[in-house]
Amino acid sequence: MAGEALIVVDVQNDFCPGGALAVAGGGEIVPVVNDLIRTFEHVVLTQDWHPDGHSSFASVHSGKAPFETITMPYGEQTLWPDHCVQGSAGADFHPALEWTRAELVIRKGFRTGIDSYSAFFENDRLTPTGLTGYLRDRGIDSVTLCGLATDFCVAFSALDAVARGFSTSVVLDASRGIDLNGSLAAMITRMRQAGVRML
Repeated sequence: MAGEALIVVDVQNDFCPGGALAVAGGGEIVPVVNDLIRTFEHVVLTQDWHPDGHSSFASVHSGKAPFETITMPYGEQTLWPDHCVQGSAGADFHPALEWTRAELVIRKGFRTGIDSYSAFFENDRLTPTGLTGYLRDRGIDSVTLCGLATDFCVAFSALDAVARGFSTSVVLDASRGIDLNGSLAAMITRMRQAGVRML
């Protein structure tokens, strides 16, 4: 499995029950994710890492509520509750996640003016995180993704992985979705059509 990597997406307190942007059943995946972590030689984690007053927070847009959309210079942006603020308990990894085996943590969303769902690119689709180069330098050509949320950060990461030439799988039992207006089914369909394997 030297040419394969596990990418664990955003298993952080704010996306788990009791968090600011909790995904239903988010905490349930942790034992399954831990089993996967033990299986893979290469493990990469992503961590949502927003500054205070991030442009994706509904609280910074007068008259706007979470889950509404606005148009940003880079396109349509869903507005979220304040979440995963840098250095906060909500931004920490779930306490039961066995994250110390990760050889790389990709922090995303740390630029105030742009959100970042994907492990590979920010939402302008132009600004890379550097993950592609890291994986290629390590000789990794196959990635398996899991985490939170299936229909946002996991899905956009998987689509970008395929587009960058990686053989890509998503472990659905180790992921949970937000399902905003049917987004879960839509993104699973989109991933399948792009060539992502659903495990």
